Amino acid sequence: MTDPLRRAGGFAAVGTLALAAPALGRAAAIPFALVAVCAAFVVDEGALFDLFARPGDEREGRLSGLAGFALAAAGLAVLTAFSGSAATMPVPVYVASVLVLAYGNLGERLVERSTDDPFLATAGFATAGFAAALAGQTAVVGLAADPSVAAPRFAFLAAAAALAAALFRTVLYVQDDPLVMVSVGVLLWLFDAVAVDVTATAVGVALALTAVLGVVSYVIGTASVTGMLTGVLLGLLTVVLGGFGWLLVLLTFFGVGGLSTKFRYERKLERGVAEDDGGARGTENVLGNAAVALVAVVGFAAADLVPGRPVDPAVFRLVFAGSLAAAMADTLSSEVGGLFDGPRLVTTLERVAPGTDGAVTWQGTAAGVVGAATVAAVSLLFVTAPAAVVAGVVALAGVTGMFADSLLGATVEGDRVGNEAVNLLATATGGAVAVVLAVALAPLP
Repeated sequence: MTDPLRRAGGFAAVGTLALAAPALGRAAAIPFALVAVCAAFVVDEGALFDLFARPGDEREGRLSGLAGFALAAAGLAVLTAFSGSAATMPVPVYVASVLVLAYGNLGERLVERSTDDPFLATAGFATAGFAAALAGQTAVVGLAADPSVAAPRFAFLAAAAALAAALFRTVLYVQDDPLVMVSVGVLLWLFDAVAVDVTATAVGVALALTAVLGVVSYVIGTASVTGMLTGVLLGLLTVVLGGFGWLLVLLTFFGVGGLSTKFRYERKLERGVAEDDGGARGTENVLGNAAVALVAVVGFAAADLVPGRPVDPAVFRLVFAGSLAAAMADTLSSEVGGLFDGPRLVTTLERVAPGTDGAVTWQGTAAGVVGAATVAAVSLLFVTAPAAVVAGVVALAGVTGMFADSLLGATVEGDRVGNEAVNLLATATGGAVAVVLAVALAPLP
């Protein structure tokens, strides 16, 4: 069987064909289409087969992995051919989407030569993928773009591509590389469209700060590898599409929420109310709590791009703050309340065992109120309105979301509706309540 590093090098060489897109124009998909045909129907033995064959390919007698990789690249290349149409994928986005996976895999295999640490392997993927995506975008644009404008944008897209691809590759399999490539391409296309004003300061500070905090969260055990990647990606998008005030709210939730999970963890473990995996939050948990916030920051960035601007961007500020206030309140109420006896079911007030879905304690409720108030206070940095209105609206929205989570936990959470889905609904409730209260109490900020 071919050494995995050599095979990854072969795939990287094939991915480099994407750099020919500017010269080929509408025919950019042809090289990858030819590779796919040869992989599926022509090359079934010999040195080339041995180089690209994965274990499953050897059993089937065809290079299915290479064929899928090339078909995904060809499909994205087709999207670059609709010149002048809204359906046209920018060539730099296309190139970054192909190269980040091709060279990211190479970087991961190179690291795996010396260590089996999954964190270091993922770091190798993200670093090599970022470098390749950045170099590829620069190569296809050349001197045609203003470096002061193009460089920050290319760095942002390369970082977003590397983080998204690393995340997808961590939760999927090598055989799913075509799905990873297409998913990254679509996401990057969206990010490129909504990121109107990308500055070097925003990208640099976002990457440095979120990467450091992500590594710290992994080291101290508040996030898994996938949770860390998700958090860093969310932080990058929040700064570039929203601003530093938005990021501070997000980091307040991640920091305080993560530490609350580790607070008296052994005691929670004894009581059967501790989070799994030593309290390390994974992708599902991060997105369950922050997906609404992510949609809000993307909506905020896209609001000015819609003709007539039917939605005031201030709405998205309130949704962002309200959803994270709800996430913070729910997290603190669960992590603190689980340490106390005498919880009662929120629907009937009957006493139940600690850890029962929908159970509340007065201590946990008080901690949740403090958490919502904390997010409300930090939100004053980016929601421009009378301080009393913003603080009250966001805090009330957070507390409402906390009780919505308890109510959903007592009524629908179980085999069919998981904890992450309940968290998502509760944070959506917090975001919606923030907007409704703001409209009722004062003009939108």
